[in-house]
Amino acid sequence: MSKPLYLVAIDGSECSLRAVEHAMDMAVKSQANVKILTVKDWSYLQPMVIRGVAPPILDQATEEKNTIAQLLTPLAEKYANLNLDISTELLWGDPVLVIMQEINKLSVDMLFVGRQGRSSIVDILLGSVANKLAHRVDIPIVLVP
Repeated sequence: MSKPLYLVAIDGSECSLRAVEHAMDMAVKSQANVKILTVKDWSYLQPMVIRGVAPPILDQATEEKNTIAQLLTPLAEKYANLNLDISTELLWGDPVLVIMQEINKLSVDMLFVGRQGRSSIVDILLGSVANKLAHRVDIPIVLVP
């Protein structure tokens, strides 16, 4: 029998980092494999254009490099001593759809997400990623406050 796989979807918020801690704690107890995933939605990273103001140019490659260096690599290093199979990945697209695709593709056993993301205003207007996932996935989901 193979080890269970826990997917932790993060955005760098405090709640998502607590979700990583919670997943690691449970993975140690169950000897599960853990994948830490962050999904960048390019449309949200594009600046609004205001007449007469030139927005900074955002570069996808630079964004990837920074996210890996500042978020994913430090997390992998922080938990490296737990003797677990931990992987990290950055993907692009709609976070809900990409996370659901990963769940199906990898046959994930449990999903961990922070209950509140980085932008409370966007969550109120559009609905949070965590809330959408809670209503759409068909595996156990742990929403971490």
